[in-house]
Amino acid sequence: MGIDFTVFKGSKSGEILESKGHRDVGPTQALVELSHCGVCGTDEHYKHADQGLGHEGVGIIKEVGSLVELISDLRVGDRVGMGVSTLTLLRGPCAPTSGQHFKCQNSEQFGTANLDQGCFGSGVAWDVTALFKIPDEISSESAGPLMCGGATVWGPLYEHGFKAGDRIGIIGIGGLGHLAIQMASKMGMEAVVFSGTQSKKEEAFQLGASEFYATKGVTKLQGVQLVDGLLITTSVLPDLALYLPILAPFAKIFPLTISMDKIPVPALPFVLYGYSIIGSGGAHPQSIKAMLRFCAKHDIKPVIEKFPMTKQGVNEAMKKLEEGKVRYRGVLVV
Repeated sequence: MGIDFTVFKGSKSGEILESKGHRDVGPTQALVELSHCGVCGTDEHYKHADQGLGHEGVGIIKEVGSLVELISDLRVGDRVGMGVSTLTLLRGPCAPTSGQHFKCQNSEQFGTANLDQGCFGSGVAWDVTALFKIPDEISSESAGPLMCGGATVWGPLYEHGFKAGDRIGIIGIGGLGHLAIQMASKMGMEAVVFSGTQSKKEEAFQLGASEFYATKGVTKLQGVQLVDGLLITTSVLPDLALYLPILAPFAKIFPLTISMDKIPVPALPFVLYGYSIIGSGGAHPQSIKAMLRFCAKHDIKPVIEKFPMTKQGVNEAMKKLEEGKVRYRGVLVV
């Protein structure tokens, strides 16, 4: 049967183009009719590439391949979400003994494979190893941003040994930060929030922040107890010199910003106190399943703005994203 789809693509000039495509289902794939897709900062990086945009998709499975029943419990009619990975490996030289097989070099990721399709559109062919069933308690419009934005902040909190009572510094209250605050607080951690100005202070506390500090023009943070982890969720990398004095020994720093810029840091504090910088661009498959269960149980959802899944809607969403005016995640609706 296969699937005919419309997809909105980037181009060399940066203009959003509408394209048509067709995919027949592969042995381990599902054909998904999309209903929603989150708009992520990563999409902005591919706006000038000849490829389908969007990787925070949600939709209904319409057809599955011949081998799907052998490797997955997903079936026709299931509501599923997808993120950056389009294929993760179940066997071979990078088998999932570590749970990190989605990072293997021969896995497939948004921006490096399947460039003819994307979740800014009406449908996709997706490998079932990279699809996740959405709990009934989570709406489709809320599920999209969780698949990448949510996974990006969940991974550091869930996979790196943090526990209830730990203090987690969160720099920025935006598309990532507002989800990190909710998750950390619901996990029993203290969400210590840093933002440029006082404008989002009340909202930070409503989301679950334990403490709030404005940093614009500040050269030394006063009265802040040490934090065990630091999530950098801002679109621009901050000066870490401001934050090193408030890190507990062996604190972990997670730069989550997609940026080509360097992170200048003095070496001595890392030698003396055992700090570590850990890159994290998502979460492993079992971790994502845990995130969806947790968000369903604790009613964690993104603050969203909705746009139509049309060329005009995509352009409007991307423009607001570029201008930093989205509060806090854009979602395209078919």
